[in-house]
Amino acid sequence: MQQIINFIIRNKNFLLFLLLFSISILFTIQSHSYHKSKFINSANFLTGSIYNSANNISIYLNLRSQNKLLFEENKRLKSLLYNLESSIKTNHSDSLNVPYYFSNAQVIKNNYSAPDNVLLINKGTNDSIKQDFGVITTEGIVGIINEISGNYATVISILNTTSSISAQLKKTNHIGSLTWNAKDPAFVQLTDIPKIAPVVIGDTIITSGRSSIFPKNIPIGTIAYFNLDAAENYYEINVKLFNDMTNLEHVYIIENINKPEITNLLNE
Repeated sequence: MQQIINFIIRNKNFLLFLLLFSISILFTIQSHSYHKSKFINSANFLTGSIYNSANNISIYLNLRSQNKLLFEENKRLKSLLYNLESSIKTNHSDSLNVPYYFSNAQVIKNNYSAPDNVLLINKGTNDSIKQDFGVITTEGIVGIINEISGNYATVISILNTTSSISAQLKKTNHIGSLTWNAKDPAFVQLTDIPKIAPVVIGDTIITSGRSSIFPKNIPIGTIAYFNLDAAENYYEINVKLFNDMTNLEHVYIIENINKPEITNLLNE
């Protein structure tokens, strides 16, 4: 307290000047409408800037929760989209057939520089995840669930030389096998497309729906270039992936509800 009193005594002239100056400004603002409007506008600008900064900070702090909500909504919409397509193609448009269930996960580890790349995600048997479930993103296909623990699972990436996924030209029903030659993580190879197929650079490649893992029409990429194997009469097509496989974070896991029935029937 004594220090405050000493400060006031030492600076009494300056403090008196500030007091009188503030009073004069107040009287000026009160007695002149022009000065009053300018003061109000300046005050509004200052408070508006403060509130805007505070709001931006609040939005940033809530970004994780908002992203989670958006991710859940995307999961629901994807489930509706692919199940609706399946229902229409099987002539069940009057009652929606729902063979595919979507859940979400986060990529914990991602390899893309080795010949046999594997990803690690934060969902496992505790989340009802099983082997051979498909994994995609909003951009396209990622891979297939391989090994599972309670809280984690590994995913065989499409950038894996052992991976082979059924794919097709979007404009036709010509189907081939999607593989990887271990050269470039931005490109995969589509083989077994016959030479009678109308292959055009820039055309889209999608999943064929001929397996029990992925529904039809999941995007994969576009045709970058191709060669015709004259001896085999089949195209060798290089596909530019929609997914940036070197930058994966959020993924969707696809469960085909009918897969056990299909597998048992094929085994018999």
